[in-house]
Amino acid sequence: MNKFSFILWILFITISITDFAQVKNSLPDRQATYCNPMNLDYGYCPIPNFVQNGKHRATADPVITVWKDKYFLFSTNQWGYWWSQDMKDWKFVSRKFLRPWNKVYDELCAPATLVLGDSLLVIGSTYEKNFTLWYSTNPTHDDWKIAVDSFQVGAWDPALYLDDDNKLYLYGGSSNLYPIYGQELDRKTFAPIGERVPLIHLVDSVHGWERFGENADNTFLRPFMEGAWMNKKNGKYYLQYGAPGTEFSGYGDGAYVSEHPLGPFVYQKHNPISYKPGGFVRGAGHGATFKDVFQQYWHISTIAIGVKNNFERRNGVWPANIDKDGILYTNTSYGDYPQYIPNANANHAQSQFTGWMLLNYNKPVEVSSTLSAYTANNAVDENIKTYWSATSANKGEWIQSDLGNQSTIEALQINFADEAVELMGKQTNVYHQYQVFASEDKKVWKLIIDKSKNHTDVPHDYVVLPKSIKARFIKLVNIHMPTGKFAVSGLRVFGKGVGTNPGTVDNFVALRGDSERRNAWLKWAVNPNATGYHIYFGSSPDKLYNSVLLYGVSEYYCTAMDKDQTYYFQIEAFNENGIGPRSPIKKAE
Repeated sequence: MNKFSFILWILFITISITDFAQVKNSLPDRQATYCNPMNLDYGYCPIPNFVQNGKHRATADPVITVWKDKYFLFSTNQWGYWWSQDMKDWKFVSRKFLRPWNKVYDELCAPATLVLGDSLLVIGSTYEKNFTLWYSTNPTHDDWKIAVDSFQVGAWDPALYLDDDNKLYLYGGSSNLYPIYGQELDRKTFAPIGERVPLIHLVDSVHGWERFGENADNTFLRPFMEGAWMNKKNGKYYLQYGAPGTEFSGYGDGAYVSEHPLGPFVYQKHNPISYKPGGFVRGAGHGATFKDVFQQYWHISTIAIGVKNNFERRNGVWPANIDKDGILYTNTSYGDYPQYIPNANANHAQSQFTGWMLLNYNKPVEVSSTLSAYTANNAVDENIKTYWSATSANKGEWIQSDLGNQSTIEALQINFADEAVELMGKQTNVYHQYQVFASEDKKVWKLIIDKSKNHTDVPHDYVVLPKSIKARFIKLVNIHMPTGKFAVSGLRVFGKGVGTNPGTVDNFVALRGDSERRNAWLKWAVNPNATGYHIYFGSSPDKLYNSVLLYGVSEYYCTAMDKDQTYYFQIEAFNENGIGPRSPIKKAE
């Protein structure tokens, strides 16, 4: 190469690098986001007796613990656990914490964790006396040792809590007959100190949300109390519990408050603290409240699916807070839309919702093929319980969504369903491969997401585009499924439409009679411009902490009220263009 050519080559490289930097720097800064359900490589149900309507993925009862500025997530029957630097991208560590007497199917069920010194401890549910308590000082790897090989204090759905005076406590219980118990433990030996103490129990005759059944009207069984958890702030102990049943949309978490770790406890005026009965994913019970690395509260909990089996479930995580009056609550508002992950500037007194709206609810769908009654519209009906399935998992099967208008697209969530799957237990070598194309006219297509070489298991894949695009049509094309058919429970496109928000909701009323004080009948006039409605409610007009997201209705029966408490309600309409103004607050005495 002569000197002139060399100079031209250097100039070309310099210009290319400069152009690349300019393009990169011209992209808008994107704060990282996530979308429920959490996109984890969930294991398949490992227990044959639970495979009633087909093999499927399943987990529940999650807990996140922060250890040395890293997040560690344990969940039922996963043959391992996950860890993350940012609570967005999770790495799985394969590990079988097997019970001594059962080395076939069962594993950690409803695990409890604890940070003790420089160690992370974990134990599963047990009523036995020979259960192992494990610890690790290197938990990003499968590097665990036995802390106690015969844990003498059995508890189902256990929770370990270390108080700031270094006293250690165990809470637990899972029953429709018995309460949540608490007991002090020796910090060094984990042996019990004194007798276990009954602390809280269900009072479903007063607390409407604690009633059993999808519509809080099932008298076949008494409701269940389970999933104990403990937090403390400003001298107040918040003992949390799940109710009334894991398979229901109204599965939630409640809280009692005390000035002492073993009570007496008083029912918090605002309950449930974690509740999500509507939207694409439903249920927010049996979870754990924790602080992120920026000292903001979050609540991770169980999402119900319950199609293949009552215990077909996923994990969801929601911003939480303790307000100035000491009220613990979780914000599940638009909780299955894109939300911001932990960041130093977050304020959990405010919503972490991005404002990216759903663009393709019940919009026209075309597909390559259809298996039986698993029709195309099931992929855009905002119900994770229903799904579309192609007749095969062949490369080239596709589903196409029409947004109706050219829209600004920010992100997609692709929720794969379990149809004719053949796997059981944890799988660490399975993966999804697909491509997503966008078009303005259904003639010219542009590849916007290319996962044709992906080797990661992504059952609820959430992808934020490098920068927003304009398109009307979205097409998802299959390349490889880990097992079963090419099936989708939710092809969800997020961004902003081209029009205006739907405006106000008129004639909103909250009716409450004397025959059943735990219920309220909410009614409103249909807004023809609305995709759906969002109702806020709570025990005070300035504490409307609970919410429900609804599609295609103009009434709602709220069954989550306490019998002798006044409630306040407010409603707003939303569509693909944004959210309308909230209505005046309605009082239900």
